[in-house]
Amino acid sequence: MRAAETLASGPAVRAEDRPHGLPEARAAGSEAVADGPERAVGGQRQDPTHSAAAITPDRPYDTWESRRMDTTDRSAQDAGPGHRIVPGDPASPVILHVPHGSRTVPSPVRAGLLLDAAALERELDLITDAHTQDLAERAARAAPVTPWRFVNERSRLVVDPERFPDAREEMRAVGMGAVYTRTTQRAPLRPEPPADEESLLATYFHPYARAMTRAVDDRLAATGRAVVIDVHSYPSRALPYELHGTDPRPPVCLGTDPFHTPPTLLALAREAFAPLGESGLNTPFAGTYVPLRHYGSDARVSALMLELRRDVYLDEPVTPHDGLAKAASCLAHLVEACG
Repeated sequence: MRAAETLASGPAVRAEDRPHGLPEARAAGSEAVADGPERAVGGQRQDPTHSAAAITPDRPYDTWESRRMDTTDRSAQDAGPGHRIVPGDPASPVILHVPHGSRTVPSPVRAGLLLDAAALERELDLITDAHTQDLAERAARAAPVTPWRFVNERSRLVVDPERFPDAREEMRAVGMGAVYTRTTQRAPLRPEPPADEESLLATYFHPYARAMTRAVDDRLAATGRAVVIDVHSYPSRALPYELHGTDPRPPVCLGTDPFHTPPTLLALAREAFAPLGESGLNTPFAGTYVPLRHYGSDARVSALMLELRRDVYLDEPVTPHDGLAKAASCLAHLVEACG
């Protein structure tokens, strides 16, 4: 996943597959509708801590099969809402946003995918930020003041709420705009162009964006400020679809925005995640997630993107190890420091 992005009237978006990206939205009546990312200013690069060699298409999964487990997210049913808001303490300004942690693909959407069952499971292994929902939940339970959580209940193979839904999206070049048509291996995922794209955007993308904006507005009304922490992970080795796969891949990537990430927030994040190792600034992903309604104009909204390299807390691709508890403790410390 790459940088965080900005969305209006809904969720903030991150440009995880761009070196620098912030999604923007356009106003639609009284609410803004997320339209895509706007570039964020990238930070300085640091030395890589792990090989960025891409997994080859002919053997994309072999080296990832050390242990397997069923990580299917069964919390959402086909007819359920596409996102979930877990209330926190009324006094907390913090929203933990988890956009890419679900494996749920509703049956009507599944019918439009070209992968067989085994190939779909492998793709979900690679594209999902496995156990980031668990990471956010553990951190929320451990924090003295419980943060709010905004959780995507659908796989990003349904729609990616952190991409522009139009030609402005850089990742459309590899079939990974808001509605993906290609896999991580650049193999066909949907027919091009997808016949159900507008329906998917109307059903999942735009409502998600509006809901995220309301969540930020609610924190502003209740506490006078909002702190959006975008919770992601990324594979230790670059996948073929990545446009910037040669960038350094440190254990912890912190995505920032020049307006919405104050130096104090960045310093708190560096300190909180120091136990996990080196933290890189805006590498390999950059930017933050801020609703467009507030983007670039409302300093009460702070934002930071957290990208954990997956081997920090997983036996890749999906099996958690002891690092998950350690990472959750670090995130809880950041939540506490943010108030």
